[in-house]
Amino acid sequence: MRTILITGQGGGGRTTVAAATAVEAARDGSRTLVLSADRTDSLGAVLGVATGAEPVRVAPNLTAWRPDAVDRFRQDLVAFQERASSVLDLLGAGRLDAEELTPLPGAEELALLRALRDAALSEAYDLLVVDLPPVPQALALLGLPEELRRYLRRLLPPERQAARALRPVLGRLAGVPMPAEWLYETAARWDVELAAVAAVVEDPGTSVRLVAEPGPAGADHVRLAGVGLALRAVPVDLLIANRVLPEATHDTWLAGLVAQQRKVCEEWRESGQARPVRGVAHLGHDPRGVDDLTALGVPGAGDAPDRVAWAVTDHLGDEGVLVWHIPLPGAIRDELDLIRRGDELVVTAGQFRRIVPLPSALRRCTVDGAALRDGELRIRFAPDPQLWPRTR
Repeated sequence: MRTILITGQGGGGRTTVAAATAVEAARDGSRTLVLSADRTDSLGAVLGVATGAEPVRVAPNLTAWRPDAVDRFRQDLVAFQERASSVLDLLGAGRLDAEELTPLPGAEELALLRALRDAALSEAYDLLVVDLPPVPQALALLGLPEELRRYLRRLLPPERQAARALRPVLGRLAGVPMPAEWLYETAARWDVELAAVAAVVEDPGTSVRLVAEPGPAGADHVRLAGVGLALRAVPVDLLIANRVLPEATHDTWLAGLVAQQRKVCEEWRESGQARPVRGVAHLGHDPRGVDDLTALGVPGAGDAPDRVAWAVTDHLGDEGVLVWHIPLPGAIRDELDLIRRGDELVVTAGQFRRIVPLPSALRRCTVDGAALRDGELRIRFAPDPQLWPRTR
């Protein structure tokens, strides 16, 4: 199954491009679902059909869905209270009724991730088009399953379940109840659900389509987006230069904007950070309905680009080190930071950060240095004599 994640510059027309991509793919015969997490129905306004908690048919082969974060949040919290009733009673906590619950910040994003997982598992679609928030929020959203799974493993390690027979004894010794079996069962269920979402994001058929207006603000945004997406190892299949003005204009003011847009588009094509670049013309009005979206000429799904591997190369023979290659096109040396924590590496690139597990061979090494060359972070690891296998 193919999945296209649409993100980019705030106010750059992401929802319009997402809808137009879905319309074009549906016209090509792909069973397409377009998803959005907005509380306001901006997706429905663009498509010309109201969207909501239930999937709605927009056109042949095209379905739109805007999951109800409020209802799902209420269901989850009420279910959690039921499972945790003994702990809540011990603490003297009062129960919350479903009617008084309002979703916390981030509930829309969680609802979108669940909808993405459910749609992928349903096998009812050939293509999923996901209207994501602007890049900083989108990257936090895409990294959420990985981060939450890491938190769960640290707080409730699966191996502790082997000691379930000792919990009553430990509880008497400590004087407080030990975590109940349902807590571990819930953690295991969450881990499975998060793994399913992560599998969609990491699937070879998943890529990102960046949307930005060709101007100074858009150029800065594209560079930052390239760094953040590379750190998440999510490939970009297309950069959409949105709302491009027509070249033939006699208006002096518009001619200046046209020249600026042309220059930025050329810089994007030459940079190689996100290729290919596709310009989408300004219609002179906000697109509304399938006909307007078709007129934009946004490309359909196409093939997903190959994912770039973070390769480890062996230089033990000549330099005595292993080198880990992390592609970070557009990264700036002064904005990079690395911290080794046990078997993990914390990589910070500007405003983005990711904690990644070290490949098995590197866990027996110490960090020997790092350098940023040609858009690639190269980290040198020297074997630790106390951990590295000895040779005669």
